[in-house]
Amino acid sequence: MVETFQNIILGKGGIVLACLITLLLAERVFPVAHAHAGWWRILRNFSLAVLNFLASPLIVIPLTVFAASHALPWRPALWQGWTGLAVDLIILDCWIYWWHRVNHRLPFLWRFHEVHHLDETLDASSALRFHFGEVILSSLVRAGFIFVSAMPLYSVVVFEIVIAISTLFHHSNLRLPKNFERALSYVIVTPSIHWVHHHALRRDTDSNYATVLSVWDRLFGSGSATVRQPDMPIGVEDIADKHLWALVFRPFSRR
Repeated sequence: MVETFQNIILGKGGIVLACLITLLLAERVFPVAHAHAGWWRILRNFSLAVLNFLASPLIVIPLTVFAASHALPWRPALWQGWTGLAVDLIILDCWIYWWHRVNHRLPFLWRFHEVHHLDETLDASSALRFHFGEVILSSLVRAGFIFVSAMPLYSVVVFEIVIAISTLFHHSNLRLPKNFERALSYVIVTPSIHWVHHHALRRDTDSNYATVLSVWDRLFGSGSATVRQPDMPIGVEDIADKHLWALVFRPFSRR
C-alpha cells in the first residue's frame, strides 16, 4: 500500500512538473495574451497547490485506493485490458464534466470552486490553483463513483495523469496555429475553449465545462458561442482577486 502511494505521487508529480515547466516557458515565448500578472501571482498559485499536495497522501490517495480496492464486483469480464482502460477514461471524463458543472450550480460547492476562477490572468499555473476544500470534496464524491462503477486503480491513476496534462494545456497562454487549434478543439479541450469558461462574464463562466474531451459540452448543450479574445477579461464578474490567505479562508467567510 505504501509503495502504491509513493508510485502515484512520484509518477504523477514528475509528469505534471515536466509539463508545467515546459508550458510556462513556451507560453512566454509564444503567448496569446501579452499581459502577465508576474511571478508573485504564480507563486500564489503554487502555494495553493502545495496545500493540495499535502492533502493528497493524507486524504485523496487513501480514499481512492480504498474505493478501488473495495469496489463493487460487477465489472464485465470483457471490460479488461486496453479496451477497458479506454472505456474507463471516457466514463471518468464524463463524470468530471458533470462534477464540474455541479460545482457551478450548487452555491456551497461554488464557494470553493470560485477560488480557481478568481485568477485574473490565465497561464499554466492557473491549473494548479484549486482550494484544498474543493480537492477533498471532489475526492470524496469520486471515491463513491469509483466504488459504484467498479473502477480499477490503474484506470484512475492513468486518468489523473491525462487530466493533469489536459488541465495544464487548456489553461495555458500558449499560442497555437489557428487552423491546428480549431481542428484539435473538435476532439479535446483547447485554450481557446477553456479561456471562455474563465471569461469574467457569468453566462460564459457557466459554460464550456469539459476537461479532456470537448464532446461533452456539445452533447449536453453547455458550450458557449463566445470566441476567445486575447484581451477578454478573466476572473469572476464584479469580484477582484484576493491575496493568498484571503483565498484560503474565502469559502468559509460570510458573503
